[in-house]
Amino acid sequence: MKVYIPEGYRSSLDLYDTQASIRFIKSTFEDKLTKALHLKRVSAPLFVEKSTGLNDDLDGKAQAVNFTAPNINKECVIVHSLAKWKRMALYNYSFYEGNGLYTDMNAIRKDEKLDNLHSIYVDQWDWEKVITKEERNLYYLYETVGKIHQCILETLDELKKKHPSVTTELSPELHFFNSEELIRMYPGLDAKEREREVLKQYKSVFIVGIGHILSDGKPHDDRAADYDDWNLNGDLLYYNELLDNAFEVSSMGIRVDENSLVEQLKEHNEEYKLKYPYHQMILNKTLPYTIGGGIGESRLCMLLMNKAHIGEVQSSIWDDETLEYCKERGVIIL
Repeated sequence: MKVYIPEGYRSSLDLYDTQASIRFIKSTFEDKLTKALHLKRVSAPLFVEKSTGLNDDLDGKAQAVNFTAPNINKECVIVHSLAKWKRMALYNYSFYEGNGLYTDMNAIRKDEKLDNLHSIYVDQWDWEKVITKEERNLYYLYETVGKIHQCILETLDELKKKHPSVTTELSPELHFFNSEELIRMYPGLDAKEREREVLKQYKSVFIVGIGHILSDGKPHDDRAADYDDWNLNGDLLYYNELLDNAFEVSSMGIRVDENSLVEQLKEHNEEYKLKYPYHQMILNKTLPYTIGGGIGESRLCMLLMNKAHIGEVQSSIWDDETLEYCKERGVIIL
């Protein structure tokens, strides 16, 4: 068990206000995000055909929950996220440059290691936007991250007006660091320790460049090779004072083009994926150039309401030890 509840922790919101605030946060943030990034809501699948290669492999190792539907005789996988599906949808729906889509994504990640922030049930806003070839640069990435950060700050302000008992504070100034830069800043620490240290100092941080092997012989974190461009992606994190740790809210990035797709698949020894229809459409420049990501719905609710455990804001399944530990400390798991 890797769950930690701070001594004397008590939620500032009771169960009723917690449920009401979940809805308030989601609707408020969603409205702000769609206006800031020019997004339209679409319906999305819970599962896709395995043979399409559309499912997100996350770190390239995660095993999807799968099943065969006897009436159609096809092997299906429950999505991990919709990173690839969204880009295909932008093409199918004829979205044009500067506009995009978002959807409520629900997933099962059966292999997830459970702790305060991780659950086998995942809910996030998955979004994707068409960009030009010229916009595939760090400036455009940072500008987009800044807009998402501002939406989070504004949602927090509105939540605190509605519930004055909420006292969460987030730093309005967003700092950008390259993952290789963090190695030089904090020598001798592993990636998670580096995240904690930089967040303790700078509070609101976007770490760019996740996937490539760094100078310490490891990637900052594992990323699948066929959706984010590892030079143009990153994670948005905040310092969680309650848990004294880094708190990731979003993983996002500019997506692979025809060149970075091949380079990254080679680095992962996964060139066999180039045969999939989705990958062929990237190589042939059929799919649009895009930027996109996932923003954790329960993660954001947990952060803004200053909850100690993600089970306080979502219904999932937990091991008996975690349930008993939380119960002993007065933490209500939904």
